[in-house]
Amino acid sequence: MKQVLPLIALLIISISHAQKPRARDLGIPFVGEPGKFNAITDVKGVEVGYSTLISGEGENILGKGPVRTGVTAIFPRGKAKKFSPVYANWHSLNGNGEMTGTTWVTESGFLETPIMITNTNSVGVVRDAVLKWFVDTDWYRGEEWWYTYPVVAETYDGFLNDVYGFHVKEEHVLEAINNASSGKIAEGNVGVVQACSPWDLKEVLVLLPGFFK
Repeated sequence: MKQVLPLIALLIISISHAQKPRARDLGIPFVGEPGKFNAITDVKGVEVGYSTLISGEGENILGKGPVRTGVTAIFPRGKAKKFSPVYANWHSLNGNGEMTGTTWVTESGFLETPIMITNTNSVGVVRDAVLKWFVDTDWYRGEEWWYTYPVVAETYDGFLNDVYGFHVKEEHVLEAINNASSGKIAEGNVGVVQACSPWDLKEVLVLLPGFFK
C-alpha cells in the first residue's frame, strides 16, 4: 500500500540555547497533535545533524571573529540508505536566499541529496565537501558514472558572525553529517542558526518531499 508522507523542513530561529516552553505548554491551542518529538524527526527515517562554531567575543573583526556560525544537515531517509531519492519541490519565502541544486529538483522532481544549511558565504565549501563525502562513502553504491547537485541553502549571520572570515571548513560539514540522527533533536542556537536575527520565521527553508512506503 502506497502512502505519501509529506515532509516539511522548517528551520525556525530561536534566541535561546535552552528549550523554552512551547505554545501548547502555555495553553495556546492548535489543530492536530504533535508527534513524539514534535520535530521533523517524527517522520520515519529523517535524521538531523549539526556542527556549531563558537569562538571569540567583542567587536566583529574580519578574519578573527567572533565566530557564531555552523552547518546543519537534514537527511530525508537517513544516511544508511545512501542514494534514495524522494519526491520534492522547493520555494523561497524571500527573494534573496540562495540554494544550490534547485534547478535539478525542479527538472527531475526529486531530492537526491541531504539538505545542507550554512551561512551565506560558506555555501560553496559545503557543496564541495558534500560531493567529496559522496565519493568517499560510495553514495551511489557502485555506480561508476554519476552526477548530482547537492542542495545547500544559506542564511545570513554576518551581524554577529565574522562571515567574511570563512570559518566553515570541510571538517565542520563532515561533523554535521556524521552527527545526523533521528529522535529528539537539539533546538535553539545550534548549527548555522545561532547568529541569525530572531524574526518570527527569519529564514525558512521549505522543501516538500513526499515519499512512498
